[in-house]
Amino acid sequence: MAPARAGGQTAGIRHSILPGGGLNARNTARALLLLGMLAAVAVALWYRDAFTVAALRARLDDFGAWAPLAFMVLYAAATVLFLPGLVFTLAAGVLFGPWAGTLYALLGATTGASIAFLVARYLAADWVARRTGGRLRRLVDGVEAEGWRFVAFTRLVPLIPFNLLNYALGVTRIPLAHFVLASLVFMAPGAFAYAWVGHAGAAAIAGGRGAVQAVLIALGVFAAVAFLPRLVRRYRSQPAADRDGA
Repeated sequence: MAPARAGGQTAGIRHSILPGGGLNARNTARALLLLGMLAAVAVALWYRDAFTVAALRARLDDFGAWAPLAFMVLYAAATVLFLPGLVFTLAAGVLFGPWAGTLYALLGATTGASIAFLVARYLAADWVARRTGGRLRRLVDGVEAEGWRFVAFTRLVPLIPFNLLNYALGVTRIPLAHFVLASLVFMAPGAFAYAWVGHAGAAAIAGGRGAVQAVLIALGVFAAVAFLPRLVRRYRSQPAADRDGA
């Protein structure tokens, strides 16, 4: 089954998955999937108090050695369902430390982003086009011009909210492998920074000899990562010939 392609404002996007017109079996499946996702989002928002660091810790304690896998599954599901990933990345630093926490958060976020990407590409292109509006044109043009480099740019300098961006990129021509690799690599700095912040916060609350050091490292890492978007924008503002010759 060929993926949906976007051109013009929403050209190349599949026929509507929303009610209206004759729905064949495939479109019915798409509509049911969309309704199921909307229901899942509603339930998740209703029980949003369950998605706190303390609540995650309590739930993951029951999984024992399987806690990292359970955490990554939860993170992936949260990404698909438009829940804030920041809570999960901070929790990863609290629960698993800065290094393992970064790895688990990154794998969970990338898995969820890839699922959202595939849902948009094969099932929900029209819905994504409606949600992104005019911003879709910029994404399509960026991917056409730069390929994976544009995905890398959007991971460092988000053009639209992270969860919606994953769906929107599924409507472009970027290959799945390029999307996954660019996301994995270029989401790493942010994941590392927030995992360190979570770890440092837990260390500061607990006290102890390493608390001050952990906080200072977290501040340094966060400041460095926060400066990345400015560097990226400055690099992209240079003429293409200058960038190629650098």
